[in-house]
Amino acid sequence: MRLSPGGAPPRQGSITHVLGARPNFVKAAPVIKALADLGVEQRVVHTGQHYDERMSDIFFVQLGLPKPDVNLGVGSGSHATQTAEVMVGLEREFSENSPALLMLYGDVNSTVAAALAAAKLQVPLAHVEAGLRSFDNTMPEEINRRITDQLCDLLFVTSPEALGHLAREGRPADSMHLVGNPMIDTLVANLDKFDAVAAAAAYRLDGPYVVATLHRPANVDAPEVAAELVQALHQVAAELAVIIPLHPRGRATLTRAGLLDSPRVNVVDPLGYIEFMSLVRGAAAIVTDSGGVQEETTLLRVPCLTLRPNTERPITITSGSNQLVTRAQLAPAVLAAVAAGPYAGELPPLWDGHAGERIARITTAWLDADV
Repeated sequence: MRLSPGGAPPRQGSITHVLGARPNFVKAAPVIKALADLGVEQRVVHTGQHYDERMSDIFFVQLGLPKPDVNLGVGSGSHATQTAEVMVGLEREFSENSPALLMLYGDVNSTVAAALAAAKLQVPLAHVEAGLRSFDNTMPEEINRRITDQLCDLLFVTSPEALGHLAREGRPADSMHLVGNPMIDTLVANLDKFDAVAAAAAYRLDGPYVVATLHRPANVDAPEVAAELVQALHQVAAELAVIIPLHPRGRATLTRAGLLDSPRVNVVDPLGYIEFMSLVRGAAAIVTDSGGVQEETTLLRVPCLTLRPNTERPITITSGSNQLVTRAQLAPAVLAAVAAGPYAGELPPLWDGHAGERIARITTAWLDADV
């Protein structure tokens, strides 16, 4: 049983957090802390979807997350295999430790698996980052988001347009809460730890540089696509250094396509949160196909080029911090963004570092009303 720092007794029932991959850890950290400050009993389940130490354990340490009460250790596999193994493990967990509320994060396979397992056991559900939509059903994450939101009792929304998406899908208005972005909370809380100068020195980056993060199947699975992407990155590297913390997914394909043939392309292993964000903070621009990076660069005011035809985070596009590009557009777009300099527009509403506290207050009020 976990008490608040002041020793206050926990509220009636516990909240279980299901975490599976590194974006979940960043979003969950401020929520778990805020609930602990209110004296809520909590339990953390790590599904093991991300199992490499550099993509999992180090995040718990750096973000101050409590050690998981259980690690299912599901590892990698096909979408069906991974989802099924998480469901089996969580069904057992929820049967033995039934929570008053299950808190879910983002759109990974662990999230939808937890939602399905809990719903069948009549466990109430909350979803942090509800309502985001790319409207691209070729993305597994889009399917995960839609299914999860249909099953949840509490829907915590990070940007205004998500409220409209949820309303059009028939979700009750009183279940939706615009709370801001807990990923931004984590960023704000750790800003003084992001040492861009030290990060650049560690990788011998003595001038402007670009950070790239690429892992989506549409970009890294097919050899011919990987070859086009590598060619574009080499064009960027002809002007300024490129550093790529390379996700295990796609490493072999990109390497075979000649990624390492340019001496100004620096491929490194996945980084911890502090190390990665330190590099991002000092970058002239970011190339990514990730969702969360689009948001983090907005707060850090680093130009972001998203290598996708769509995004579930359109607020980063309308704010002007992010733009969607194709492989053919990538090199000139990066160089233009570097020349234009840092993003100077307004930040999205409620991206103020207090989303976790709002989520905690709404959640405890909901639990108290449900007792």
